[in-house]
Amino acid sequence: MRICIYGAGAIGGYLGCMLSKTDAEISLIARGPHLKAMQDHGLRLVMDGNETVHQLNCTDQPESLAPQDYVIVTLKAHSVPRIVPQIKKLLAPDGAVVTAVNGVPWWYFYSLSGPLENTRLRSVDPDDQQWQQIGPERAIGCVVYPACDLVEPGVIHHIEGNRFTLGEPNGEKTERVLALSKIFVEAGLKAPVRPRIRNDIWIKLWGNLSFNPISALTHATLDTIATEPGTQAVARGMMTEAQYIAESLGVKFSVDIDKRIAGAASVGAHKTSMLQDLEQNRPMEIDALLTVVQEMGKMTKIETPCIDIVLALVIQRAKQAGTYSS
Repeated sequence: MRICIYGAGAIGGYLGCMLSKTDAEISLIARGPHLKAMQDHGLRLVMDGNETVHQLNCTDQPESLAPQDYVIVTLKAHSVPRIVPQIKKLLAPDGAVVTAVNGVPWWYFYSLSGPLENTRLRSVDPDDQQWQQIGPERAIGCVVYPACDLVEPGVIHHIEGNRFTLGEPNGEKTERVLALSKIFVEAGLKAPVRPRIRNDIWIKLWGNLSFNPISALTHATLDTIATEPGTQAVARGMMTEAQYIAESLGVKFSVDIDKRIAGAASVGAHKTSMLQDLEQNRPMEIDALLTVVQEMGKMTKIETPCIDIVLALVIQRAKQAGTYSS
């Protein structure tokens, strides 16, 4: 089995280190100082107070790799459209693309019965290139739960979590998704295969679409946003709107909003990924977390006043930082 991890940053690198324990042939695609450090000294993983060094096949030239059974994309959503040709060339004839990306995936409406079946999402696949060139039939959904930091080039710190929830868009337990789950489990990871992967996507998105932009606008940490009455009310409003949209599309929420907010508060003084990106002058994941929900609201004719306001503000914040391009 050949597995390529496209975007070997914190999560991708952690996943690569774990999968290197198995018999699968693992390759990582990265760039810059991080790539050089991995090539020169191996990839160092700090976990549970111990450090291990992993010698992996790391490259910035995907065309140099053999055809892959799985390409696991761990980039941020806004970076994916530009690498579609490389992903397409990497895939074996029956190869699958695993979308381990935050937010609503580009294939969301594939095999989703109802009036919106096979509808394209312009906010996450603006030129329809992922759908046309990769093909939604190749996609496997993946919801990422571990928290990791890239502390310096070639060094990843695992903070918590080891679950990567998997699922086919059509809900079937296919041979390919079961084989991927098995190799993840052999690596010491949790990889349940869900018949309704969209439920899991929305549970994670619930927090990301609200807490992330609020943190970028206020520079507050999760514990403050989730407990201060004003910011909590804004988050609750955004989550309520998102729930209406998701439920209109058949999604079932296994927890309620109060429990989701309490869970965020329990994380403590944590800076969201969007705030970290802003502070480091990197593009924020605005479209995959917010714009796409607004787009889906228009499709389902559900108004999103709270999301609209926060989205407008965070886009303007990103434009002022020079990091936003729709």
